[in-house]
Formats: sequence, C-alpha cells, structure tokens
Amino acid sequence: MTGNPHGMATITWVGPDDWEAFRDVRLRALADSPDAFAVTLAEAESQPESLWRERLSTGDPRLLALDDDGRPVAMGCLRVPPERSDQAYVWGMWTDPSHRGRGHARALLETLLAWARERDLDVTLQVTEGNATARELYVSFGFEPTGETEPLRPGAPLSVETMVLRRG
Repeated sequence: MTGNPHGMATITWVGPDDWEAFRDVRLRALADSPDAFAVTLAEAESQPESLWRERLSTGDPRLLALDDDGRPVAMGCLRVPPERSDQAYVWGMWTDPSHRGRGHARALLETLLAWARERDLDVTLQVTEGNATARELYVSFGFEPTGETEPLRPGAPLSVETMVLRRG
C-alpha cells in the first residue's frame, strides 16, 4: 500500500499484495450495508484469494482510507471497462459507520475523479434509491441522474439510480 495524507485520513492505493486488507474492508462493507452493493456478503466470502489479487491487478484505482492507526476505514474504486475506454465506473464506495462524517468518502471520490480527469473519462456510478447521503455527495461533485434505474440485484426490492459526470 502506498499513501498520501489527505486531511484526517490517508488515502492509499492498493495492489495485489494488499488483497487481505482490501478483502477485509470489502467484507465489512457488505456486512454493514448489504443494500448498497450488487454483490452479497456470501458471494464475496466465497471468492478465492486469486480473484481478490486479480481484481487488484487491473491498474484501475482501488483506494482505501486509513485512520491514524493505519486501519482501513473506507474504500472507493474505479473501473474502466475494456469495451468502453472513454468511461470509468465508480464502485465499492463505503465508510465504516464509526468514521462517517469525517470526509473520507469525499477524499476518496476526489482522488478517483482526479485520476479519471487525467484520462479524459466520463464517470458513471449507481446509488441505491433512498441513500440520500451518498446521492448528495455525488451531486456535490457534479454527477447528474441519467433517468435510468434498475434492480439492485436480481429479485431485489431495491433499485439503483445511474448518475454520470461528463468530462469537459
């Protein structure tokens, strides 16, 4: 892990050798906020080490926010699909409940969006309907709703709203 101080948190880029720390925070996120993610905790728990390492080997940003003790307390990721090299997708945004309201999500998103801006990418994300706090954060960065919604996952009663931040 490599990090840079960012306000009260240290924002850290993670790679394949950091798979255990990344897995830990991802599983905590899925346990805490199951209605915020398309993947379930059971699905993530069953994934082998090789898949976690592969996910961290793409070159796309995978970030953690570390508290003063170096413990991961928030995460945020960006994916550039091979079929859409002009588009990045934010996923996995989460902050530990005991660390919410401290600017970790904002710091993570600023870092992700700076990376996307350097590459002249549009950025898309999905937010669970009813998650007003997350939606307000995304709107404050200029994300706009596309009008598209879809189920959180097959058979789920909740929907996600697609939002986009256009380059330029």
